Amino acid sequence: MILTPRNVLTSTPMEPFATKVAILAQKLAEILAEKLGHKSSFFQESCLPSNCYLRLNRYPPCPIPSDIYGLMPHTDSDFLTILHQDQVGGLQLVKDGQWIAVKPNPEALVINIGDLFQAWSNDCYKSVKHCAVTHPTKERFSAAYFLCPSYETVIESCSLPSVYRKFSFREYRQKVQEDVQLHGYKVGLS
Repeated sequence: MILTPRNVLTSTPMEPFATKVAILAQKLAEILAEKLGHKSSFFQESCLPSNCYLRLNRYPPCPIPSDIYGLMPHTDSDFLTILHQDQVGGLQLVKDGQWIAVKPNPEALVINIGDLFQAWSNDCYKSVKHCAVTHPTKERFSAAYFLCPSYETVIESCSLPSVYRKFSFREYRQKVQEDVQLHGYKVGLS
């Protein structure tokens, strides 16, 4: 199920969450823009709420969790992701070449830099490889808000020399789809 802040049904309990994380995402984008030397509204022009979405994830219990991923290792293809995971946990990320579990905290959100911000920042900020593992007896839920630009937005590094060539978000999404069809996984930025 994919929901956006604009089309969430008013009767759903996700509406307040979607609204709050959309505001948080915009605030974080302002701060990151300033850190890169741009005016705070730099990303607001391309990362409109209509381009963003909320994904609700359900991971059923799995008796062989060490062999099954709930979500394969990957980096996020967007600009920024805000994740809330339940108390069951299961989110893991790579740090210093090792997979580590992200301890669930009901009072905290996990913020992931996506591939697009990595390219925009010219590798100053990195998109972190992560995955979701299943639990042998418990069902797991998470909600992820993805801050995305329009498909026409051109992504280019904010400093020179540029690590990446200029590309549109549409080009990158098409490349990701081609990678998955050819290799079974996303190759990522190049």
